[in-house]
Amino acid sequence: VQLQASGGGLVQAGGSLRLSCAASGSIFTVMGWYRQAPEKQRELVARIGSGGITNYAQSVKGRFTISRDYAKNTVYLQMNSLNPEDTAVYSCAAGTSWYRADAYWGQGTLVTVSS
Repeated sequence: VQLQASGGGLVQAGGSLRLSCAASGSIFTVMGWYRQAPEKQRELVARIGSGGITNYAQSVKGRFTISRDYAKNTVYLQMNSLNPEDTAVYSCAAGTSWYRADAYWGQGTLVTVSS
């Protein structure tokens, strides 16, 4: 099982980025994105399950969109209207149940939003 994340970088406030996470070795029931900002606990940003069910952290609702391409076994996180508080290392994760979206982890990708 491998999760390969990409798409992080430096962006100005108000800008957009799209993160991608390609999975190999298994098809997962749920995939998601977590983030950890400096000196803060890791938090769930968004997850997507079977049938396209999603949920988002309150802080990103209306700005971020998670989607999934089953043919490519890839999950995406479209991030719009970024602000400096979104600066963090974003990691993708996957699991076999809605409440265990973090059974497997990919490497993190750094997102830096400048003001």
